[in-house]
Amino acid sequence: MNKPQPQLAPPPIRSSSRWNSLTRSPHFVYVLIAPLFLILLAYVIYPFFQTFRQSLQLDGGFSLQNYSRFFSLEHTANLEALWTSVYISVLSVITCGIVGVAMAFLLERYEFPGRKLLSVLVLVPMALPPLIGVLSFEFLYGSSGIIPRGLQHLLHLDKPPFTLKGIWGVLVVHTFTMYTYFYMTASSAIKGLDPSLEEAAANLGANRFTIWRRVILPMLTPAIVAASLLVFMISMASYTAPLIFGIERTMTMQIYLSRTNGDLDMAATQSTLLSVVSILFLILMRWYQGARNYQNMSKGVSVHRTEVKSKAGRNTAMVLSFLGVLVLMLPILVIVLLAFSEDGKWTTQVLPPSYTLDHFKDLFTDSKTWRPIANSFKISIAATIGNLLFGVAAAYAIVRMNFKGKTLLDILIMLPWALPGTVVAVNLITAFSEPNAFSFGQVLIGSFWILPLAYFVRHLPLIFRSTSSTLMQTDRSVEEAARNLGASWWYTFRRVVFPMALSGILAGTLLALVEGIGEFVASILLYTNKTTPISVEIFQRMYAFEFGTACAYGVLQIVMIILVLYVSRRLTGGNAGSAI
Repeated sequence: MNKPQPQLAPPPIRSSSRWNSLTRSPHFVYVLIAPLFLILLAYVIYPFFQTFRQSLQLDGGFSLQNYSRFFSLEHTANLEALWTSVYISVLSVITCGIVGVAMAFLLERYEFPGRKLLSVLVLVPMALPPLIGVLSFEFLYGSSGIIPRGLQHLLHLDKPPFTLKGIWGVLVVHTFTMYTYFYMTASSAIKGLDPSLEEAAANLGANRFTIWRRVILPMLTPAIVAASLLVFMISMASYTAPLIFGIERTMTMQIYLSRTNGDLDMAATQSTLLSVVSILFLILMRWYQGARNYQNMSKGVSVHRTEVKSKAGRNTAMVLSFLGVLVLMLPILVIVLLAFSEDGKWTTQVLPPSYTLDHFKDLFTDSKTWRPIANSFKISIAATIGNLLFGVAAAYAIVRMNFKGKTLLDILIMLPWALPGTVVAVNLITAFSEPNAFSFGQVLIGSFWILPLAYFVRHLPLIFRSTSSTLMQTDRSVEEAARNLGASWWYTFRRVVFPMALSGILAGTLLALVEGIGEFVASILLYTNKTTPISVEIFQRMYAFEFGTACAYGVLQIVMIILVLYVSRRLTGGNAGSAI
């Protein structure tokens, strides 16, 4: 006779079961997003509010006197700065649009000798850090630049035939460095154009100009408008080009001058107004992208390239391609050339008279020269770790979860991207010059941690955008299947979600790291002698006429950025724009 089996007691409820029940709760999402909102409150909203509050104070009391001074018709420096910034930004949009869209149309619609090489080099300006890019144009086309001075000697002239200076110098630099935004967006749109639409219009009697105006241009409108607003905001935030080319009447330069002259109330006022302009354009860009739809509903194949068959056309294309490659490569080549020149020897000659390898040796052997490199790496790594943790969590929350306030979270993350670096720096100076809860009772200004905090705030959107872009392209059902099979939320995130999004995470992380190493605009207001980064050291060496050492730092930055762009393209399957 079989004995009855003893009844087993139910297993005790383990902590993992409680955790699983918590993660399956509809309120679990708020456990995740609460720290995100807290970080944005502490280091984006609070500093901005403190700057705005300071702009409304005078002698410790509430006053609109600072805004009256800004808009005063008696002292018009600030109004002139605002007008100059808007004027340069509008012209930059026009010139960048012409160059970027024309290059995209040429390289995506036609096959000609030199097209492949030009299509690779067309993104070369992205490999130039802002400060080094401006310096390269100064060395090439400035008042004592290689090309003007070379033409002067060649043609036996009394003075250089031309020089880049003032607003036109800034405009040329902006055009060269910012046309890539138009090129990337327009080339992506052109790749998706359906040739059957153009053929149908031609069959109905439309000429080439009408087809361009009524068919092609409307399909490119969303890309052009998005790039226009982007370039306008970046131009408004431009600081390095006006600094090098001697234009003091721009908003960013006025903020810097007010800050260095001790007029903190006016610096806060200028920062607030520039922030308002930038935020308005960010909102306008987001609204336009959501409101307009030029989606291609046809079922034709995407556009293919037309080969240039005429001999004259091919020869013209080859010459223009060679000139295009030369123009694109010259800024980098001149930086490399000057990196090997001896400091203090280049005076009135067209090219440096003597060369040396000592600058590159000093980068890694001289403790004084190495210190800015070590500082930049420490600061950038610390900031990038914060961006990585925040960006991945924010991307997962927005792409995979539903909660109230999702749009607000997205806007707040993109807000630092719309703010100029000078404004971010002024906001942090205003907020953390005294101990408070968000600084853990410490004064951050003058300490090491203010620069990592500034880089963290400035680069918040980078890892967030690249990660969210990758998550949107992954199949959500894989994650749901893992949860249905009993996997916990953390296990699913660690073994399923994270590996699928790894390419976007790595691309954004590398980009944030390199952006931090090249950051100059916020650094110039926040650094100390002990925390001088590479970008500020380049600036100081240049004004000490140590061009070789400054350019050696620049070559190091260029090599790093080229490597990151290459790795990012490989990680994103050739779609580097998702990380940029």
